[in-house]
Amino acid sequence: MPDTALSATVTTPIGPFTAVVDTDGAVLASGWTADLGALLPVIHASLRPRTVEPRTELGAVTAAVTAFHAGDPAAIDDVPVRQRSGGFVEHAWDVLRTVEPGRPLTYTQYAALSGRPAAVRAAAMACARNAAALFVPCHRILRTDGSLGGFRWGLDVKEWLLAHEAHTIAA
Repeated sequence: MPDTALSATVTTPIGPFTAVVDTDGAVLASGWTADLGALLPVIHASLRPRTVEPRTELGAVTAAVTAFHAGDPAAIDDVPVRQRSGGFVEHAWDVLRTVEPGRPLTYTQYAALSGRPAAVRAAAMACARNAAALFVPCHRILRTDGSLGGFRWGLDVKEWLLAHEAHTIAA
């Protein structure tokens, strides 16, 4: 458990976005909220900091968030993320980072890409337990019928993200 982490909230077209990062810059949690209390509980207990120091910005993390929302979906690709869970879930989070913007997958396709085609519920659970929204782009996974499914930050945010990525890829 780290002693201290850093946080910053930036304004985006779909509301405030807050990131909590370890002192080495790895994202521990993030999402479309200004409420730090909504992010801390989703950080794995072994990674949850004792204190969080607010900052006005977080260097590369803030730059990536700003660039993504301005139209560069690749800006988030190289931002380090640190999450903990079981082996399949951690692997599934890594796989999420390979799903291309503007090309969402179904939960079934995501399970297959993660190496366990029959584990559709486990793949969905990996999305639900993802603490590092945006950087681990769980918003790119849809129900088999193409509907949005769930999203911790609201379906309106998920819909905006998918439309934004599709528009920036097509442009």
